Amino acid sequence: MKHSNTTKTFAMAAVAALALAIAPAAKAQVNKGCNTATLLGTFGYTVTGSFVAAPAPLGLYAEVGAQTFDGNGNTAVNAMSNTNGTAAASSRTGTYTVNSDCTGTFSIQIAPGIASHYFFVITSDGSGYQAVCLDPVAVITRVGTRLYPGRAI
Repeated sequence: MKHSNTTKTFAMAAVAALALAIAPAAKAQVNKGCNTATLLGTFGYTVTGSFVAAPAPLGLYAEVGAQTFDGNGNTAVNAMSNTNGTAAASSRTGTYTVNSDCTGTFSIQIAPGIASHYFFVITSDGSGYQAVCLDPVAVITRVGTRLYPGRAI
């Protein structure tokens, strides 16, 4: 009888160990990572923060706009911003890269030879992103949510 219980216990432990060994592999197959095509479509976004050093005008900054990612590393922005109470509309273009861990960078051309640079994390299976400006003149965060979720763009 004792031998039978030991055999059952060993068999159950072996099955549990096998299940635990397979679970991470199964999860890894489901989460295959990100690439430039993960960011595809148009995202509504908000920006908040401050310009803290010249040459930018110092002070509070906010922006709302639509940012389109083409799935091939190009992006375009149409926005309305407010710097210290002065509002301005803008349309800009840029580029982006995405790492397999769903982080990446994008840069937006502000003026000839001047770009803003962001680090971002893709969220909600590609339906959103959160970013921070990497430029030393600004402390700015940016949060985007896909417009028209569930619809191919």
